[in-house]
Amino acid sequence: MTDTRKTFALTGARVLPIAAAPIEDGTVLIVDGRIQAVGDTVDIPADAHVIDVSGKWVLPGFVESHGHVGIHEEAGGWAGDDTNEMTNPNMAAVRAIDAINIDDEGFRDALAGGVTSIVVKPGSGNPIGGQTVAIKAWGGRTIDEQVITDAVSVKSALGENPKRIYGDKKQTPSTRLGVAKVIREAFVEAQNYVAARDAAAEAGTPFARDLTKETLARVLSGELAWDQHTHRHDDIATALRLADEFGYRLVVNHGTEAHKIADVLAERDIPVIFGPMFTSRSKVELRDRAIGNLARLVAAGVRVAITTDHPVVPINFLVHQASLAVKEGLDPTAALEALTVNPASFLGLDDRVGSLAPGLDADLVVWSGDPLDVNSRAERVFIDGREVYRFEDGHGIVVERSERFAD
Repeated sequence: MTDTRKTFALTGARVLPIAAAPIEDGTVLIVDGRIQAVGDTVDIPADAHVIDVSGKWVLPGFVESHGHVGIHEEAGGWAGDDTNEMTNPNMAAVRAIDAINIDDEGFRDALAGGVTSIVVKPGSGNPIGGQTVAIKAWGGRTIDEQVITDAVSVKSALGENPKRIYGDKKQTPSTRLGVAKVIREAFVEAQNYVAARDAAAEAGTPFARDLTKETLARVLSGELAWDQHTHRHDDIATALRLADEFGYRLVVNHGTEAHKIADVLAERDIPVIFGPMFTSRSKVELRDRAIGNLARLVAAGVRVAITTDHPVVPINFLVHQASLAVKEGLDPTAALEALTVNPASFLGLDDRVGSLAPGLDADLVVWSGDPLDVNSRAERVFIDGREVYRFEDGHGIVVERSERFAD
């Protein structure tokens, strides 16, 4: 594997910065783990290590914007499944980061699929599921060293999942009415909490902290987005209604029937994290599932990202979902944006990842060809300027932590 040097350049490739026009015979210069320059005429320092990738494609690492890697572990059964804390409908205080196993095999699969950033989210069993975290797909001795930011979003769910979970327990919420009520009451309590907290601060009197309400206060202030699991168009309408009522920043997750109200979402600039696409119609709210719905959203002007919902679909198939979406009418440029700059923008990560531009993290992938061609491979993957994966001699090689931290 390359390369422990602080300065190196990838040269000769077709470079797709995503946020700028493609560059034929381009160069990407990396210094100290950050992108220093991108272009067709880049001054390469004399001491830089030059890697000739002529004939290849270089893109930013993909962003999986809705995954459960590390908290729903591969081949771990119940012992490795920490996706849902389904003991209370409001679990805003729990944090995905506290359950991530960085040796989950899904992280290695991510690298093979060119995925370098993952937003790990609690599941959809609760109306309010907990706090998400954005991490790099590889590289830390602990998960804390892979964090991009823990100030991303709170996961929430409408529709069948929470009403089934709590309905089976014969407790609220057992209907869509009850699910909305749980969310609405939680935000009213958070508003009251903020008012009391601010009054106590002004008066200089003690105030008891509440982790659940403090988390929702961060949503109300706009610091955290509201990641709304929702499939049916009427549930999406409820998500819009709640967002209007409390003024938070809404991101629709899944959006199976979002195409039915695409004009409404576009008018309000509500982004949709679409998918997973490689699934059966396993429940009623998925009966209108279709890969072509993504192209319909984009045609209406909705900003979109693509998700595997790993492990629902293996994370290394993220790019293949995009390829089939192109087959079903999605513009190829829009497909690549949905894997990179769009999810980074929706979730506040675009100052670090999602495109190739000076100052951003050197998270990039060398592809054998057009990544939307199913025959193309991620041949080399760099995170923070360090090569962490290479495909050679017919198989993928991951730089394991024991190797990385031995030098």
